[in-house]
Amino acid sequence: MKKNMKKLKKNNHVIEHRYTKEDEKFLYSDDARGIRLQLDYLKAETKMKEYGVNHTIVVFGSARVIGFSNALEKLEKIKKKFESDPDSNTLLAELRSAERIVEKSRYYEEARTFGKLVGSSGKSPEDCHVTLMTGGGPGIMEAANKGAFEVGAKSIGLNIELPHEQEPNPYLTPELSFHFRYFAIRKLHFMQRAKALVVFPGGFGTLDELFDLLTLIQTGKSPAIPVILICESFWNRIVDFSYLYEEGVISKEDLKLFKFAETAEEAWDTILKWYKKKKTPLF
Repeated sequence: MKKNMKKLKKNNHVIEHRYTKEDEKFLYSDDARGIRLQLDYLKAETKMKEYGVNHTIVVFGSARVIGFSNALEKLEKIKKKFESDPDSNTLLAELRSAERIVEKSRYYEEARTFGKLVGSSGKSPEDCHVTLMTGGGPGIMEAANKGAFEVGAKSIGLNIELPHEQEPNPYLTPELSFHFRYFAIRKLHFMQRAKALVVFPGGFGTLDELFDLLTLIQTGKSPAIPVILICESFWNRIVDFSYLYEEGVISKEDLKLFKFAETAEEAWDTILKWYKKKKTPLF
C-alpha cells in the first residue's frame, strides 16, 4: 500500500508528514498502548455482534493432546530414537510423555464429540445464538472446533500472538477467527459471553484460564456458570482441591464452583440441567 507521506525540505532538514494510522513507531509506542488494547477488543466484539453471537460455550485444554493416530505416530518415532540411544534420560522422559499423550488422545475425541453437541444445538447452521468458543489453536481446541465444523456449525477461535507462532486450526469459522496481541483482552472475550466452561486436561495456559474464571466467580465479578472439569483423576492430582479447603485457604462453597465429568455427553447434560434448574434455558 502506498504510504500517504509527504517530505518537505526546510533549513536542509527533511520533514516527514504521514497519517497517524500509518505511523508504526507511534502506534507501537507505550503511549499508544490504550489504543491497541481498544482495537484488540473492538474487532472481535464487532464481528461477534454482526454474527449474532449472544452466548458462548467455552472449551479449554492442552494444545499437545492430539488424535490417537497422530499421537501413536509420534510415539513410534520417539521409540526408534530411544532404541538407538537407550541410555538417554532425555529420550526416556520424552518416551514416557509420549505414552501418556497416547492415553490422553481419547480426550481429543471427547472434545470433538462435545463440539458436535454444541454445534447441533442451534436452530440452524447459521444460528450463532449459542456458539462454541476455543483458544483457536491445535490439540483439544482443534478437536472441539472440528466437531462443530463437522455438523456444519460456526465456531469461534481466540488465538494469541506468541513468541512461537500458533497458527489457527483449520476448523474455525474464518470470520470468527481472531488474533489477539494482549492476553487480558483475549480473556475478557472468553468470559464476556460465556454460559459454560468445559476444561480438558492441559498445562499452564489451561490452568491460568481456569483459575482466572473461578476467581471471577468466587469474588462475584462474573455470574456463576457451569464449570466442568473433564477427567477427575487428572484434576485431583494436578490440584488437591480438598487440601486447599482443609488448609482454610478456600471455603467449602468454593468446592461447589465446579463439577467433574468423564465424557462429552456427561458434560453437556450437566450444563443443560444446570440451566433447567435455574429456569433460564440456554435455547
